[in-house]
Amino acid sequence: MKVMNFSLMPYRPLDIPASKNYRSAWVVLPNTFYDPVKGADEYESYIDLLAASEDLGFDGACVNEHHQTAYGLMPAPNLIASALIQRTKKMKIAVLGRALPLVNNPINIAEEFAMLDNMSRGRIIAGFVRGIGAEYHASGANPAFSHDRFHEAHDLIVKAWTTPGPFPWEGEHYNLNYVNLWPRVYQTPHPPIWVPSQGSIETIEWAADPARRYPFLVTFSARESVIKNLTAYREQARAFGYEAEPGQLGWAAPVYVAETEERAKQEARAGLEALFNDFLTLPPEMLLPPGYTSIASMKKVEAMKKAIGRAGYGGPATRQTLERLMEIGTVVVGTPKSVLAQIEQVRERTRFGTFVSMLQFGTLSNELARRNQELFAAEVMPTLKTW
Repeated sequence: MKVMNFSLMPYRPLDIPASKNYRSAWVVLPNTFYDPVKGADEYESYIDLLAASEDLGFDGACVNEHHQTAYGLMPAPNLIASALIQRTKKMKIAVLGRALPLVNNPINIAEEFAMLDNMSRGRIIAGFVRGIGAEYHASGANPAFSHDRFHEAHDLIVKAWTTPGPFPWEGEHYNLNYVNLWPRVYQTPHPPIWVPSQGSIETIEWAADPARRYPFLVTFSARESVIKNLTAYREQARAFGYEAEPGQLGWAAPVYVAETEERAKQEARAGLEALFNDFLTLPPEMLLPPGYTSIASMKKVEAMKKAIGRAGYGGPATRQTLERLMEIGTVVVGTPKSVLAQIEQVRERTRFGTFVSMLQFGTLSNELARRNQELFAAEVMPTLKTW
């Protein structure tokens, strides 16, 4: 099993009580809540934590993209990836993921990844996503074209990476007279492409297609939803006529490890409850703007919310406690032994091959995040790597 270290880089100094006067920490929360001096400290701390992943033995570090939100301070994840390239020598650096439909020229993304791939000498993983509903409010992109723009942008980027230029591109959403990538990508034929998702039907079918076989990474989901979606990917692969390998299946989850169960809960509680109740809450119109998702996927989302109490994107129907988050398996908290047992529950039923651990979350302090990261690396990760 490959084990990655992931951070959202939330803005921890947020005045959470005052932020409750607004309907979300996304898009509509005034940026006067952000203090640049404190924010600069946050960037320094988060980059230090992720850069330490290499010496701790992680296979890679992961960053991602969100816009106009206190939930994650990475509107340009390529900049964080670039900083990590300079601080590390061996580990992979995954940008999970770049929101393709939000840009007017996908070649800009192709160029960014090509530069990072060269600068890292082939250590980059490209994560491609549509971006959650709130990103369409932040960018002004039409959510009704989200799927079509994603697919066309993907096809254009891959062709730019793999086909000698210059060549023209005439598509439904993008038209370019000259596609001629400088620099070319370092890896052959191109950087690995991963697909993070909460499990839409269309995404599973698209990622599992034999022409792609992209690793599918389930994020911020309850245990049964993770199992259901990874199983759906396996079944889709079989329907296409092949057996999915463990490396095509991944799970991303917040994790906290301590010497005792009581200490783990005590130290993780404030950070995790802030993440799911304060940073992550989105009203329905921001989570799922009109046209963003198909009817079939909408039904699936609603069924999942009823089953798990809505602990995920979109926020809880009622405030989520740590105990509830642990019960449904959205978070993994406990001693090294119990954390391994919780991860094993999913592995036994899915045989997933990549685990993305979020070891800093919400308001969790640098000290606790560092201790969590080190204990996970010393007492949990060695066993995971033998699976």
